[in-house]
Amino acid sequence: MLFYQVARSARRVARRSFPRHPQGRITDDAVLRAQRIRAWVAVAASGGLLAVYGGVSDAFNQFLQRLYLAPWLALASAVLVAAALYGIATRQRRLLMRTHFRNGGLTVLKYVGAWLLLPALFVGSLMALSSVMPQTVTEDNLLFVYLAAIAIWAPFWWIVYFLCFASGPAVRNAFSLSALHPALPALTTSIAVWVFALVSQSAGGLPPFPRPVAISAVLGGPVTVSILAWWEIYRLRHRHGMRWRR
Repeated sequence: MLFYQVARSARRVARRSFPRHPQGRITDDAVLRAQRIRAWVAVAASGGLLAVYGGVSDAFNQFLQRLYLAPWLALASAVLVAAALYGIATRQRRLLMRTHFRNGGLTVLKYVGAWLLLPALFVGSLMALSSVMPQTVTEDNLLFVYLAAIAIWAPFWWIVYFLCFASGPAVRNAFSLSALHPALPALTTSIAVWVFALVSQSAGGLPPFPRPVAISAVLGGPVTVSILAWWEIYRLRHRHGMRWRR
């Protein structure tokens, strides 16, 4: 129950810091529907390939790699795209974008700070645990050991839960920098998936499938994400009046 409350508190703070629909993000139901369908098809295709050709351990390693690298690649892509959009913006637009840069910078600092705090809390929790724990656990001190372990590890798990709940909205919304320009999340996603595909292939090579299937599996994700991203930009321009240099 205590760790449920810890997770609930972390989720509440994460949703407040990284909302699902931040300022400036134009929600298009058709695009969201297509993205959800694409995600489920990708999961089904990956499961089918693993069931037929194996390679579960490689897939799990790639999943962990993606879990760690995706936010950082998305952050780097968001900064580069934001800088490019700032460079082509009109003078009046740049004055407004500077305010959003400051707000987005604070959001990025929260996320990076949480990641930096994670190993520090892990090491600190181990040190605190070793200093307060008795040499032997008996019935007399069992309750103390239990309560002390919970109290010591609660901050670490709070940060873990916070990052779990914050990473999804942060990556989807380009770390709340969407207020700079409506097209920024789509451009960031499109660039980040290609960079991640290149990094994955340079580090681990092709999946253990037949070569045509492996190439299709590697390119299928970035290609479909890019198609949806550019379709989203098309709809932003023609249905929501977006302009590149507004």
